[in-house]
Amino acid sequence: MTPPVQSGTARPEIVSEGLADRGRSWVALVTSSDHKAVGRMYIATALTFLAAAITLLVMMRIQLIVPDATIIRPNIFNRLLSAYGVTATLLFAVPLLIGLISSIVPLQIGARTAALPRLNALSYWLYLGGALTIYASFLWRPSEAGTLALAPLSDELFSITRGVDAWAAGVGLVCLSLIAFATSMVATVRLNRAPGMVWRRVPPFSFGATVVSWTLLVIAPIMLAAVSMLLIDRNFGGIFFEAGEGGAPLLYEHLSWIFFTGIYVVIVVGAFGIISEIFSTFSRQPQFGHGAVAGSMVGFATLGVLAWMQNMYAAPIPIGFLYFAMLMAVLLAVPVGLILFNWIATLQGGAGAMKPPMRFALGAAVLLTLGLAGEWAQSVIPVSWQVANTGVAWGDTHMALIGAGVLGGFAGLYYWFPKITGRYMGTSRAGASFWLIVGGTLLMVIPIQLAGLEGMPVDVYEFYSDTGMSAYNLLGSIGAFTLALGVIVTMVNAAASYNNGTRVGPDAWGGGTLEWFAPSPAPPHNFDLVPDVRSNEPYRDIREAVRARATAVVLPEARPAEDEESAAVPVSSAAGAAQATGAETEPEAGGGTVPEAPSDAEDPSDGNGGGALA
Repeated sequence: MTPPVQSGTARPEIVSEGLADRGRSWVALVTSSDHKAVGRMYIATALTFLAAAITLLVMMRIQLIVPDATIIRPNIFNRLLSAYGVTATLLFAVPLLIGLISSIVPLQIGARTAALPRLNALSYWLYLGGALTIYASFLWRPSEAGTLALAPLSDELFSITRGVDAWAAGVGLVCLSLIAFATSMVATVRLNRAPGMVWRRVPPFSFGATVVSWTLLVIAPIMLAAVSMLLIDRNFGGIFFEAGEGGAPLLYEHLSWIFFTGIYVVIVVGAFGIISEIFSTFSRQPQFGHGAVAGSMVGFATLGVLAWMQNMYAAPIPIGFLYFAMLMAVLLAVPVGLILFNWIATLQGGAGAMKPPMRFALGAAVLLTLGLAGEWAQSVIPVSWQVANTGVAWGDTHMALIGAGVLGGFAGLYYWFPKITGRYMGTSRAGASFWLIVGGTLLMVIPIQLAGLEGMPVDVYEFYSDTGMSAYNLLGSIGAFTLALGVIVTMVNAAASYNNGTRVGPDAWGGGTLEWFAPSPAPPHNFDLVPDVRSNEPYRDIREAVRARATAVVLPEARPAEDEESAAVPVSSAAGAAQATGAETEPEAGGGTVPEAPSDAEDPSDGNGGGALA
């Protein structure tokens, strides 16, 4: 068939008056499979459960604020403890990271959408269903079997209520959610990268997200199998973990520690990616040792999961396996050291703009390093035998997870909030939140660790006045209250800035990755035109190309002698050059005009905004 031939007659242009009404915004949000909408729902729900986790922590510290306290009964304390562990990790830290990944990674790699958008959306609803299942048990009687619901404490002989069933079912649904999300993200990064976005050019956050997704695909089915066997034992006469019937309670401990060690690894690797992105952007330098940082993330994830038995040195395990776990944990110093070295090299000689994301990233790096150093020291078997199940171990774990999950997650939230919402978060509130969180964490952790050195066990509901630990526990409780206040300030900041923050253009911080090429917030299709990627910082390449085109000067053609007076008109500015050459000063797609990097000296924030475009 011959294609139609267009005539030279001008055709009328059809212009719409506006987009069709999509109904209520919340209905469009909850029914959307757009990866950005799913990410926003993940972030909002994760912050809600952060408030729940902080409430549980504060209630437990109220019980421990004075010796011989009877404010909370022992069984109530056990219920709070059993919910606190999964809330802080599975319902807050990991979902907040997933929300950032879902919102940003397809933009960073130049994808127009997620590879499996409906599976990505399904992952959120499975996560929400699991969280509500866990907390629905508070309507009657929640689990009292501890953080991991270890057998035989979770057997019907010791847990006669259905709280453990609700806990296991909720954790199982969350595991299904993690599998669905990881499958969608692995497919997205594998199939939807922009032309030229080879693996050596994938940004650190997107590479870390890929490592996180593969880790979840390994560990989530293991915990799903563990809780399935636990439910069969409790409800259908199974004997998987019944020691008297030939079962193996130690098997459940292995499976659960593989999973929760992997969750720890996921949170830390996600923080590595976030901090690397922020350091590179605000130092105005490319990430030093990009390949080394990426390889270190892979090494940390692999060695970290293989070191799960570091948490089981007191269990009846052959000594050879314990040495293997210790070796894996000790080797973790290599990837962590490489990442720290490359961070320092990235910051050295850079601009070092101290905006809220940079401040939170620095705090996250410091607390995470301190926590990992303590965990590394405990990986030595004799040391662990002395301090396991004491306040020392509790403090190191909380130091690392608060550094990675809270400060690292908040750093990513402050950094990408302008891209997600089109508005800055408040600067003054960000500063107050940062110092409250850092000060509260140190005031909570250090005294509890000192009490642990004197023999105070972890996860106990009371201590006695003649043990000399009253001052330590009082300071630890005050630190927990301060930490909670800092978290609340950031949550209020996010809620207030969502609709009232200072508006921002596409490039809020002068970044070098492709998410800043899209409008803020990005449209459903992400990009009008996906550019070819030619380096690790494609948007800086685009910015430089636009500047070069705008300042190019083309010499005028020769004219007759009588026109010499008007022949050469000097071009003295970039705008004049652009006018003389017909150059455009805007990129052809997505990002509108390209702003200069935000200046430290210019910050017209009114309390609802976090900076300004230069």
